[in-house]
Amino acid sequence: MMSSSDTVRWGVIGLGWFGEVHADNLAEIPGIELAALCTRRPERLNEIADRLGVTRRYTDYRELLADPEIDAVSITTHINDHREIAIDALRSGKHVLLEKPMAPTVTDCEQIVAAAEAATGFLMVGHICRFDPRVTLAKQAIEEGRIGEIISMHARRNLSKAIGETVLDDISALMGDGIHDADLMLWFSGANVSTVYAQEVHPGKNKYPDGGWSIARLDNGAVAVVESVWHLPESTPYTIDARMEIIGTKGAIYINCGEAGLTIHDAEGVKMPDTMYWPRPFGRYLGVLQEELRYFADCVRSGERPERITPDESCAAVAWMAAATESARTGSVIVFERD
Repeated sequence: MMSSSDTVRWGVIGLGWFGEVHADNLAEIPGIELAALCTRRPERLNEIADRLGVTRRYTDYRELLADPEIDAVSITTHINDHREIAIDALRSGKHVLLEKPMAPTVTDCEQIVAAAEAATGFLMVGHICRFDPRVTLAKQAIEEGRIGEIISMHARRNLSKAIGETVLDDISALMGDGIHDADLMLWFSGANVSTVYAQEVHPGKNKYPDGGWSIARLDNGAVAVVESVWHLPESTPYTIDARMEIIGTKGAIYINCGEAGLTIHDAEGVKMPDTMYWPRPFGRYLGVLQEELRYFADCVRSGERPERITPDESCAAVAWMAAATESARTGSVIVFERD
């Protein structure tokens, strides 16, 4: 049940780096109350809760889900924990914003989708790029027919190895970041994957490969290439090198999410900070993440199921990247079977 003031009372489960970013943003958005926080680490829990003035504090997520004063939750835990926590949250009646990727395997995703279909609360996976105005304008142009039928797409989403080394024990570059572009390509084209081939490289010492390329043939005949390499030099000036080219029968679209319009050259070198996703000028967040959070809060208030991205679409992106991982391991082309 919603609170009588139509304020969405929100809890965050998982307080790693991005969980803290979620909490900070939620605390600043009108119409949302950051009402509860949860992590297994008491010191981390108290550190963030004290700073943000949150009184409901949990080290067991099940206790948070049992709290009737919470309407919605962000799940920002390790990907391997997504299935269990998301299903429990949906069964508890909460509205669930689950960070991407939905889960590590297609089977896990399908179980989450089934739980969402049976739930009273909504599920949305946090594919933040669908809220980027550069991306949404591209989607609009495609739907208006301005480039004709899509025949080819290529995207790169590369990071410095300094960033990669902090993440690659948890997830591969393809599954961690390539999934963004896999999702966008399926969204732009309205197509399904027919076949996937991929290769990965593993020059670093972390658990998962530092980079990979995947090429997919879609069922509309288009070819789609996803490149994700987390091994750029540590001195790389930009936060992320993210670009996409979409070629159609009548035109083309070029999206540049790497160069965000600001370069700062000081005694420490040249940096091109994020100005779009979760920048924090003068200590206050703005950007695309807030747009995503506001959108989900509006859905909760209105009772209208989120349409910007569906659980099935999130599952399809995982299926592509999981197939890419298998293809890179075996050297085989993975063929998708259709009912």
